[in-house]
Amino acid sequence: QVQLVESGGGLVQAGGSLRLSCSAAGRTFSSFAMGWFRQAPGKERDFVAASTGSAVYADSVKGRFTISRDNPKNMMYLQMNSLQPEDTAVYYCAASNTVGWPPPRNLAAYPYWGQGTQVTVSS
Repeated sequence: QVQLVESGGGLVQAGGSLRLSCSAAGRTFSSFAMGWFRQAPGKERDFVAASTGSAVYADSVKGRFTISRDNPKNMMYLQMNSLQPEDTAVYYCAASNTVGWPPPRNLAAYPYWGQGTQVTVSS
């Protein structure tokens, strides 16, 4: 049984930084795409970043967020810098059965999801 668990969310002031972690258990995802998505209140769940080794980013976070992976530990991270109030959302870790480049940006490509971690950025 696959389990993804996010951690590292919290409350931060605008301009601050947070680092999210995602721990995967039950299967190794080193060859497969993994990603981060976010959902703000009243909005759809949106793509943030994904990686199959190399990364792709949503335009809204490019240059501020960095996705990374530690495959031997089955971990994924999202370093978030220069946070803004519009980054406030629940952030979800997701894993796919997709290999190759580029990693998918659509939610439907990711059958495995974590429970989410809240990120709140105050102005």
